[in-house]
Amino acid sequence: MSPFTGSAAPTPDWRHLRVETTDGVATVTLARPDKLNALTFEAYADLRDLLAELSRRRSVRALVLAGEGRGFCSGGDVDEIIGATLSMDTATLLDFNRMTGQVVRAVRECPFPVIAALHGVAAGAGAVLALAADFRVADPSARFAFLFTRVGLSGGDMGAAYLLPRVVGLGHATRLLMLGEPVRAPEAERIGLISELTEEGRADEAAQALARRLADGPALAHAQTKALLTAELDMPLAAAVELDASTQALLMTGEDYAEFHAAFTEKRPPKWQGR
Repeated sequence: MSPFTGSAAPTPDWRHLRVETTDGVATVTLARPDKLNALTFEAYADLRDLLAELSRRRSVRALVLAGEGRGFCSGGDVDEIIGATLSMDTATLLDFNRMTGQVVRAVRECPFPVIAALHGVAAGAGAVLALAADFRVADPSARFAFLFTRVGLSGGDMGAAYLLPRVVGLGHATRLLMLGEPVRAPEAERIGLISELTEEGRADEAAQALARRLADGPALAHAQTKALLTAELDMPLAAAVELDASTQALLMTGEDYAEFHAAFTEKRPPKWQGR
Protein backbone atom coordinates (compact mmCIF):
# COMPACT_ATOMS: atom_id res chain seq x y z
CA MET A 1 0.00 0.00 0.00
CA SER A 2 1.20 3.50 -0.83
CA PRO A 3 2.61 5.46 2.13
CA PHE A 4 1.38 8.76 0.65
CA THR A 5 -1.47 10.46 2.50
CA GLY A 6 -3.70 13.46 1.94
CA SER A 7 -4.76 16.13 4.38
CA ALA A 8 -6.31 13.86 7.01
CA ALA A 9 -4.23 13.26 10.13
CA PRO A 10 -3.95 9.78 11.71
CA THR A 11 -6.97 8.90 13.83
CA PRO A 12 -6.03 9.55 17.49
CA ASP A 13 -8.79 7.42 19.01
CA TRP A 14 -10.74 4.40 17.80
CA ARG A 15 -14.08 4.15 19.57
CA HIS A 16 -14.87 0.55 18.68
CA LEU A 17 -11.43 -1.03 19.10
CA ARG A 18 -8.50 -0.79 21.49
CA VAL A 19 -5.28 -0.06 19.65
CA GLU A 20 -1.76 -0.08 21.11
CA THR A 21 1.57 0.13 19.29
CA THR A 22 4.92 -0.69 20.87
CA ASP A 23 8.23 -0.94 19.01
CA GLY A 24 6.69 -1.88 15.68
CA VAL A 25 4.04 -4.27 17.04
CA ALA A 26 0.43 -3.08 16.85
CA THR A 27 -2.12 -4.85 19.06
CA VAL A 28 -5.76 -4.45 18.06
CA THR A 29 -8.21 -5.75 20.64
CA LEU A 30 -11.92 -6.36 20.08
CA ALA A 31 -13.23 -4.92 23.34
CA ARG A 32 -16.90 -5.79 23.91
CA PRO A 33 -16.38 -8.63 26.39
CA ASP A 34 -19.97 -8.49 27.66
CA LYS A 35 -21.09 -9.34 24.09
CA LEU A 36 -18.30 -11.84 23.39
CA ASN A 37 -16.80 -9.11 21.20
CA ALA A 38 -19.67 -9.25 18.73
CA LEU A 39 -19.06 -6.93 15.79
CA THR A 40 -21.22 -3.92 14.97
CA PHE A 41 -21.42 -1.86 11.77
CA GLU A 42 -19.08 0.65 13.38
CA ALA A 43 -16.56 -2.01 14.48
CA TYR A 44 -16.33 -3.35 10.93
CA ALA A 45 -15.79 0.18 9.61
CA ASP A 46 -13.15 0.90 12.25
CA LEU A 47 -11.25 -2.29 11.36
CA ARG A 48 -11.35 -1.40 7.66
CA ASP A 49 -10.12 2.14 8.25
CA LEU A 50 -7.56 1.23 10.92
CA LEU A 51 -5.86 -1.37 8.73
CA ALA A 52 -5.63 1.18 5.92
CA GLU A 53 -4.00 3.70 8.27
CA LEU A 54 -1.56 1.20 9.76
CA SER A 55 -0.61 0.00 6.28
CA ARG A 56 0.62 3.48 5.44
CA ARG A 57 2.79 3.64 8.56
CA ARG A 58 6.18 2.15 7.88
CA SER A 59 6.64 1.90 11.67
CA VAL A 60 4.21 -1.04 12.01
CA ARG A 61 5.94 -4.35 11.27
CA ALA A 62 3.53 -6.87 12.82
CA LEU A 63 -0.03 -6.84 14.15
CA VAL A 64 -1.77 -8.96 16.79
CA LEU A 65 -5.56 -9.20 16.60
CA ALA A 66 -7.04 -10.28 19.94
CA GLY A 67 -10.32 -10.43 21.83
CA GLU A 68 -10.99 -9.32 25.39
CA GLY A 69 -12.79 -11.53 27.91
CA ARG A 70 -14.07 -15.08 27.45
CA GLY A 71 -13.58 -15.41 23.70
CA PHE A 72 -12.11 -13.96 20.54
CA CYS A 73 -15.24 -12.91 18.63
CA SER A 74 -18.76 -14.33 18.40
CA GLY A 75 -19.39 -12.78 14.96
CA GLY A 76 -21.87 -10.12 13.95
CA ASP A 77 -24.09 -8.76 16.72
CA VAL A 78 -27.49 -10.47 16.38
CA ASP A 79 -29.49 -7.44 17.50
CA GLU A 80 -27.42 -4.62 16.05
CA ILE A 81 -26.64 -6.23 12.68
CA ILE A 82 -28.94 -9.15 11.89
CA GLY A 83 -31.99 -7.37 13.26
CA ALA A 84 -31.10 -4.17 11.41
CA THR A 85 -30.45 -5.88 8.07
CA LEU A 86 -34.01 -7.23 7.95
CA SER A 87 -35.27 -3.73 7.14
CA MET A 88 -32.53 -2.77 4.65
CA ASP A 89 -33.00 -2.62 0.89
CA THR A 90 -30.80 -4.62 -1.47
CA ALA A 91 -28.45 -1.73 -2.28
CA THR A 92 -27.75 -1.07 1.40
CA LEU A 93 -27.26 -4.78 2.09
CA LEU A 94 -24.76 -4.94 -0.75
CA ASP A 95 -22.86 -1.97 0.70
CA PHE A 96 -22.72 -3.69 4.09
CA ASN A 97 -21.53 -7.02 2.71
CA ARG A 98 -18.91 -5.31 0.59
CA MET A 99 -17.65 -3.52 3.69
CA THR A 100 -17.17 -6.79 5.58
CA GLY A 101 -15.26 -8.15 2.61
CA GLN A 102 -13.09 -5.04 2.57
CA VAL A 103 -12.04 -5.85 6.14
CA VAL A 104 -10.85 -9.31 5.07
CA ARG A 105 -9.06 -7.88 2.05
CA ALA A 106 -7.35 -5.34 4.32
CA VAL A 107 -6.09 -8.14 6.58
CA ARG A 108 -4.76 -10.08 3.60
CA GLU A 109 -3.29 -7.08 1.76
CA CYS A 110 -1.70 -5.09 4.60
CA PRO A 111 2.12 -5.12 4.28
CA PHE A 112 2.84 -6.74 7.63
CA PRO A 113 2.07 -10.15 9.17
CA VAL A 114 -1.18 -10.42 11.14
CA ILE A 115 -1.39 -12.87 14.06
CA ALA A 116 -4.78 -13.81 15.49
CA ALA A 117 -4.54 -14.61 19.23
CA LEU A 118 -7.40 -17.02 19.87
CA HIS A 119 -9.16 -18.31 22.95
CA GLY A 120 -12.78 -19.33 23.39
CA VAL A 121 -15.15 -18.82 20.50
CA ALA A 122 -14.27 -17.54 17.02
CA ALA A 123 -17.62 -17.75 15.28
CA GLY A 124 -19.13 -16.40 12.09
CA ALA A 125 -17.32 -13.21 11.10
CA GLY A 126 -14.91 -13.84 14.00
CA ALA A 127 -13.90 -17.15 12.44
CA VAL A 128 -13.30 -15.47 9.07
CA LEU A 129 -11.21 -12.70 10.66
CA ALA A 130 -9.03 -15.37 12.24
CA LEU A 131 -8.90 -17.27 8.95
CA ALA A 132 -7.71 -14.16 7.11
CA ALA A 133 -4.76 -13.70 9.48
CA ASP A 134 -1.33 -14.98 8.47
CA PHE A 135 -0.94 -16.92 11.74
CA ARG A 136 -3.54 -18.30 14.15
CA VAL A 137 -2.14 -18.85 17.64
CA ALA A 138 -4.70 -20.56 19.88
CA ASP A 139 -5.04 -22.12 23.29
CA PRO A 140 -6.99 -25.36 23.93
CA SER A 141 -10.24 -23.49 24.65
CA ALA A 142 -10.39 -22.12 21.10
CA ARG A 143 -13.17 -23.26 18.80
CA PHE A 144 -14.14 -22.15 15.31
CA ALA A 145 -17.66 -22.11 13.89
CA PHE A 146 -18.54 -20.82 10.42
CA LEU A 147 -22.19 -20.30 11.27
CA PHE A 148 -23.52 -18.61 8.14
CA THR A 149 -25.72 -21.47 6.90
CA ARG A 150 -27.16 -21.74 10.43
CA VAL A 151 -28.80 -18.33 9.91
CA GLY A 152 -29.96 -19.12 6.38
CA LEU A 153 -27.07 -17.50 4.51
CA SER A 154 -24.30 -18.79 2.26
CA GLY A 155 -21.25 -20.29 3.94
CA GLY A 156 -19.16 -18.28 1.49
CA ASP A 157 -19.24 -15.07 3.51
CA MET A 158 -16.47 -12.47 3.65
CA GLY A 159 -14.22 -14.57 1.41
CA ALA A 160 -14.54 -17.74 3.50
CA ALA A 161 -15.19 -19.94 0.45
CA TYR A 162 -12.00 -18.58 -1.12
CA LEU A 163 -9.71 -18.72 1.91
CA LEU A 164 -10.78 -21.83 3.82
CA PRO A 165 -10.16 -24.42 1.06
CA ARG A 166 -6.69 -22.96 0.61
CA VAL A 167 -5.94 -23.40 4.32
CA VAL A 168 -7.55 -26.78 5.12
CA GLY A 169 -8.45 -28.26 1.71
CA LEU A 170 -11.76 -28.49 -0.12
CA GLY A 171 -13.12 -31.48 1.80
CA HIS A 172 -12.73 -29.95 5.26
CA ALA A 173 -13.85 -26.54 3.98
CA THR A 174 -17.04 -28.02 2.53
CA ARG A 175 -17.88 -29.66 5.84
CA LEU A 176 -17.13 -26.58 7.93
CA LEU A 177 -18.93 -24.08 5.70
CA MET A 178 -21.91 -26.30 4.83
CA LEU A 179 -22.71 -27.68 8.28
CA GLY A 180 -21.54 -24.80 10.47
CA GLU A 181 -20.49 -27.21 13.22
CA PRO A 182 -17.89 -26.07 15.78
CA VAL A 183 -14.30 -27.22 15.37
CA ARG A 184 -12.37 -27.40 18.62
CA ALA A 185 -8.69 -26.67 18.97
CA PRO A 186 -7.28 -30.24 18.66
CA GLU A 187 -9.10 -30.88 15.37
CA ALA A 188 -8.40 -27.34 14.14
CA GLU A 189 -4.69 -27.97 14.67
CA ARG A 190 -4.90 -31.35 12.93
CA ILE A 191 -6.46 -29.94 9.76
CA GLY A 192 -4.14 -26.93 9.66
CA LEU A 193 -6.55 -24.23 10.79
CA ILE A 194 -4.33 -23.41 13.80
CA SER A 195 -0.70 -22.39 13.26
CA GLU A 196 0.36 -22.86 16.90
CA LEU A 197 -1.46 -24.50 19.80
CA THR A 198 -0.38 -23.12 23.17
CA GLU A 199 -0.99 -24.07 26.77
CA GLU A 200 -4.24 -22.89 28.38
CA GLY A 201 -4.36 -19.11 28.66
CA ARG A 202 -1.08 -18.56 26.80
CA ALA A 203 -2.34 -17.58 23.32
CA ASP A 204 -1.95 -13.82 23.82
CA GLU A 205 1.56 -14.24 25.19
CA ALA A 206 2.60 -16.56 22.36
CA ALA A 207 1.07 -14.26 19.74
CA GLN A 208 3.00 -11.30 21.14
CA ALA A 209 6.22 -13.32 21.12
CA LEU A 210 5.67 -14.27 17.47
CA ALA A 211 4.85 -10.66 16.60
CA ARG A 212 8.04 -9.52 18.33
CA ARG A 213 10.08 -12.07 16.35
CA LEU A 214 8.51 -10.91 13.08
CA ALA A 215 8.84 -7.20 13.91
CA ASP A 216 12.53 -7.65 14.71
CA GLY A 217 13.13 -9.40 11.39
CA PRO A 218 13.46 -8.19 7.77
CA ALA A 219 10.16 -6.34 7.38
CA LEU A 220 10.42 -5.82 3.62
CA ALA A 221 11.10 -9.51 3.05
CA HIS A 222 8.08 -10.40 5.18
CA ALA A 223 5.86 -7.91 3.32
CA GLN A 224 6.87 -9.27 -0.07
CA THR A 225 6.46 -12.88 1.05
CA LYS A 226 2.92 -12.12 2.22
CA ALA A 227 2.13 -10.31 -1.02
CA LEU A 228 3.39 -13.24 -3.10
CA LEU A 229 1.47 -15.81 -1.05
CA THR A 230 -1.75 -13.91 -1.75
CA ALA A 231 -1.05 -12.99 -5.37
CA GLU A 232 0.12 -16.44 -6.45
CA LEU A 233 -2.89 -18.38 -5.13
CA ASP A 234 -4.54 -18.14 -8.54
CA MET A 235 -1.53 -17.86 -10.83
CA PRO A 236 -0.16 -20.50 -13.19
CA LEU A 237 3.37 -21.64 -12.34
CA ALA A 238 5.01 -19.70 -15.17
CA ALA A 239 3.51 -16.41 -13.97
CA ALA A 240 4.36 -17.21 -10.34
CA VAL A 241 8.04 -17.93 -10.96
CA GLU A 242 8.32 -14.79 -13.09
CA LEU A 243 6.80 -12.71 -10.26
CA ASP A 244 9.19 -14.42 -7.81
CA ALA A 245 12.14 -13.55 -10.03
CA SER A 246 11.14 -9.88 -10.32
CA THR A 247 10.59 -9.61 -6.58
CA GLN A 248 13.92 -11.20 -5.70
CA ALA A 249 15.80 -9.02 -8.17
CA LEU A 250 14.36 -5.92 -6.50
CA LEU A 251 15.06 -7.17 -2.97
CA MET A 252 18.64 -7.98 -3.96
CA THR A 253 19.18 -4.23 -4.46
CA GLY A 254 17.94 -3.50 -0.93
CA GLU A 255 19.85 -2.60 2.21
CA ASP A 256 18.73 -5.70 4.15
CA TYR A 257 20.26 -8.06 1.57
CA ALA A 258 23.58 -6.23 1.76
CA GLU A 259 23.31 -6.12 5.56
CA PHE A 260 22.95 -9.90 5.73
CA HIS A 261 26.17 -10.36 3.79
CA ALA A 262 28.01 -7.85 5.97
CA ALA A 263 26.71 -9.48 9.16
CA PHE A 264 27.62 -12.95 7.93
CA THR A 265 31.13 -11.81 7.03
CA GLU A 266 31.58 -10.05 10.36
CA LYS A 267 30.05 -12.95 12.31
CA ARG A 268 27.31 -10.86 13.98
CA PRO A 269 23.49 -10.76 13.89
CA PRO A 270 22.00 -8.69 11.06
CA LYS A 271 20.59 -5.24 11.86
CA TRP A 272 17.47 -5.29 9.71
CA GLN A 273 16.20 -1.93 8.45
CA GLY A 274 13.18 -3.02 6.41
CA ARG A 275 14.68 -1.45 3.29
